[in-house]
Amino acid sequence: MRRLTGPLSATAHIHGGNNYPNLNGTAWFKQTDAGVLVTVRVTGLPPNTMCNGGIFAFHIHDGGSCTGTAQDEFGNAGSHYNPQGCPHPCHAGDLPPLFGNNGFAYMSVLTNRFTVSEIIGKVVIIHGGKDDFSTQPSGNAGTKIACGKIIRT
Repeated sequence: MRRLTGPLSATAHIHGGNNYPNLNGTAWFKQTDAGVLVTVRVTGLPPNTMCNGGIFAFHIHDGGSCTGTAQDEFGNAGSHYNPQGCPHPCHAGDLPPLFGNNGFAYMSVLTNRFTVSEIIGKVVIIHGGKDDFSTQPSGNAGTKIACGKIIRT
């Protein structure tokens, strides 16, 4: 049986864009014997009702900055992290969605698609829509609404 032990390896402090100033959270990346344990806690997500969504795509992008332009304020986040050139949703940076719960979301997943050392300096993005897990190249996930740079801890 593999152990899920080891030091916290990296963190991303997530902040919302101009349209979502109250959106914030943290993503933790912990290298374990079984892969990377990714845990995300976010508050301030846009409101939802049971039937209209509240599902937000969550990805690691290959850019190193949460900056951009007036048209795309997180445009320098780049594309999904995809070192193997796989089709979506098999990019290394494709992660499970966040499910909003009155503005709050919590998600934890174990993945072997990357190591913590490979993602240091990249960014995490929360999109305004859900990932359809098929549209190329990024799942038709919508506007980038929040971003956080992954730093070694």
